[in-house]
Amino acid sequence: MSSLNLRAALAALAAAALAVAFPVAAQQGNRISITTGGTGGVYYPLGGGMANILSKYVPGLSATAEVTGGSIDNLKLLGAGKSEVAFSMVDSAWDAQQGVDKFKDSKVNVRTLMVLYPNRMHVVTIEGTGITKMSDLKGKRVSTGSAGSGTEIMANRVLEGAGLDYKTDIKVERLGVAESVNAIKDRKIDAFFWVGGVPTAAVTDLAATPGIKIRLIDHAEALDAMNKKYGPLYVKGIIAANSYQGMDKPSENVDVWNILVASDKMSDKMAYDIVKTLWEKKPELVAVHKEAMNIELKFQKVGSPLPYHPGAKKYFEEQGVKF
Repeated sequence: MSSLNLRAALAALAAAALAVAFPVAAQQGNRISITTGGTGGVYYPLGGGMANILSKYVPGLSATAEVTGGSIDNLKLLGAGKSEVAFSMVDSAWDAQQGVDKFKDSKVNVRTLMVLYPNRMHVVTIEGTGITKMSDLKGKRVSTGSAGSGTEIMANRVLEGAGLDYKTDIKVERLGVAESVNAIKDRKIDAFFWVGGVPTAAVTDLAATPGIKIRLIDHAEALDAMNKKYGPLYVKGIIAANSYQGMDKPSENVDVWNILVASDKMSDKMAYDIVKTLWEKKPELVAVHKEAMNIELKFQKVGSPLPYHPGAKKYFEEQGVKF
């Protein structure tokens, strides 16, 4: 083969390779994974709603919602490039960005896409356990949330703020909310922590179980100690009476904001398109879960201590939010 023909053949092969590679790259670029949480919480159904909306309204984009352990897992997957969008609690995302605690060996350059809704810490027990206040947890079998979840981190901080040592004062189980509900029904645990939206499906199921009356334990007493040690990440909240069947009085709790985050590597256009579409289709999210009603412009400036992604910031500034 002459050198001219050889060059022509090599050029043809290169063109063929590019023709194959570009569609694959384009497909990969138009697929995003939204990491959420367990099936019994709010992250997963809301994330599924977001995935459907983005797939439907953003041309060429295919989004899927993934079941995970929660905030910590989500942030680690984001940092490893295995997901593009993640649900997280503010405290977990703050730790990831600072490279501390669970992220001391894996700092994540996380950016806020939008502030979602307040995550409300539930300390759940049932009548018959003898638990009416935080100090009663001492010596009890308590689930502090699944391993790799934001619930686990916050539960440990609530216990610490209430004067309990989670390593020695309680018998720890590490279960997700759905597993915790099953365990307390079977009397395998006495109480569990869960931080999520209201109502949370699994807690609703527990409250509706015949022969069981739930009790939510007040724990706002832990707030000042938590913020003193970990920074101004938490706020006092109320879980209203009748939020769950048989709950006849409000519970004074600790709240932390939920945020939707992305890596700093996401393109400005992608971030802008995601935020714009989700904001404009908010009624469809509310139809999936009523916590979406709490996604409001007024919370965008105050709900996250992390920097916004430039694409998200651009959209909110167009809506009149001043950062």
